[in-house]
Amino acid sequence: QVQVVETGGGWVRAGGLLRLSCAASENIHSINDMAWYRQAPGKARELVAIIHQDGRTNYSDSVKGRFAISRDSLKNAVYLGMGSLRSDDTGVYYCRVNGVLGFGPRRDYWGQGTQVTVSS
Repeated sequence: QVQVVETGGGWVRAGGLLRLSCAASENIHSINDMAWYRQAPGKARELVAIIHQDGRTNYSDSVKGRFAISRDSLKNAVYLGMGSLRSDDTGVYYCRVNGVLGFGPRRDYWGQGTQVTVSS
């Protein structure tokens, strides 16, 4: 069974820090990019940060300079360090992993999300 599990969400005051973790199960292999998305109440899901297999990263303009994405390929894990948090960072944060399960096709695997609430 494939699992992608996010942890580390919670409540924090504006200006604070949080670190999110995401682990994909060992049966997903040949992972290319790993990414974090978020969905604020009443809004569409948006890309926050992405890290490619070669380590290149990209961020949405709204989080540049405040968030940092990293990965541990040996653990099938991706992390999101969040600093200088603002109330508009509030939302459910989702992890997406692009990989292969067994001999199947390459596809995206999503976690169930973790809530981040920033109080001003």
